[in-house]
Amino acid sequence: MWLTNQSSYLFQKRGVYYYSRRVPKDVSGFFQRERIVFSLRTSHKAKAQKIASRVSLKLEDQWQGLRWQHCEQVLERFTSVPLVAPTVEPAAPTGPLLSKAMEIYLAAKGATRPKTFTQAVQRAVANLVQQTSDLPIGAYKRAQVNKLRDHLQASGLAPASVRRQLTTLSALVNFASKELGLEPNAAFSGVIIAEAQTDGDTQKRRSIPLETIRAVQHKCIQVDDEARWAIAVVSDSGLRLSEALGLTRDDAVLHGPSPHLLIRTKPHRRLKTAASTRRVPLVGAALWGVKRALSAHQSDFLFPKYCSEAGCRSNSASGALNKWLKPMLPEGCVIHSFRHSFRDRLRAVQCPKDITDRLGGWTVAGVGEGYGEGYPVEVLFDWMRKIE
Repeated sequence: MWLTNQSSYLFQKRGVYYYSRRVPKDVSGFFQRERIVFSLRTSHKAKAQKIASRVSLKLEDQWQGLRWQHCEQVLERFTSVPLVAPTVEPAAPTGPLLSKAMEIYLAAKGATRPKTFTQAVQRAVANLVQQTSDLPIGAYKRAQVNKLRDHLQASGLAPASVRRQLTTLSALVNFASKELGLEPNAAFSGVIIAEAQTDGDTQKRRSIPLETIRAVQHKCIQVDDEARWAIAVVSDSGLRLSEALGLTRDDAVLHGPSPHLLIRTKPHRRLKTAASTRRVPLVGAALWGVKRALSAHQSDFLFPKYCSEAGCRSNSASGALNKWLKPMLPEGCVIHSFRHSFRDRLRAVQCPKDITDRLGGWTVAGVGEGYGEGYPVEVLFDWMRKIE
């Protein structure tokens, strides 16, 4: 069913809106298909129109850029003698093969990054090579990149995951080009990707109700093993799972009236952002979990089952812990949902936003935030006790 508003380029199929627009003839040579069609993944008309409007603007910009590549055709309208463009031999593809560029990129960027970084780069390169072939980095065209995008979307990958792979490829190609003094290949930049829905059919991660958190913590105390200590720490601290699993014995400061954790970068575990370096007061189940981990063994690592000098196995741990948590949590909630709940719990006690951001390791805006040493741990502890 086509909408009467042709400017939105929408149609509905089985209740879901799709974007459909014919490629203009003067730029059709740059595209593999006559029409651009893809799902907007929403059943809400207003949301679909909003997405379609943004996509249309991006398409118009891209098409206009392609038209100006042949601006001599436009200039001929204003001259008595038609302009004839000089014949230019197409330049030979430049740069190393994509697989070789990947080696250059990983050698420079991968040494200090977790194993998942290397795996993500290898996955993105393998997917592009599978859809096209292993070409010199200067030889890839937008149509080939779009082919990869279409394949990833058709496989059911979320828009954010598709964008992440294309961003990885763009970073790889740009880095290798700069290293070798080559012109950058713009084929990977500004690729149009259908946005995820944000209305009624959204998959936004939910918070965990407080009564459910208390029930999970009670179950952790009953089972009383390393996995449950980790869950308890995450449930009452707002830590990311990797932050909790990467803790060492000297990160726990239990003496004094304000017990707390020092969250800092370690050789075995990087932090997500600079703002992630912080002090997190220990209250409730988090304090219990840390104390149990410290008294259970002599390892320097609080959770040696999941972390060692070789690295932090947070991905495999996440799968195992979520499997145990699933029967107790609402649909769509996982262990990371405790972090969403943590922010809601601080909101409920009217904790100031800048303190909330510091407790959770979220980025704090403003030049003034770079001055001084921040809040005393005693002040942070007082706010944490309000959500205990």
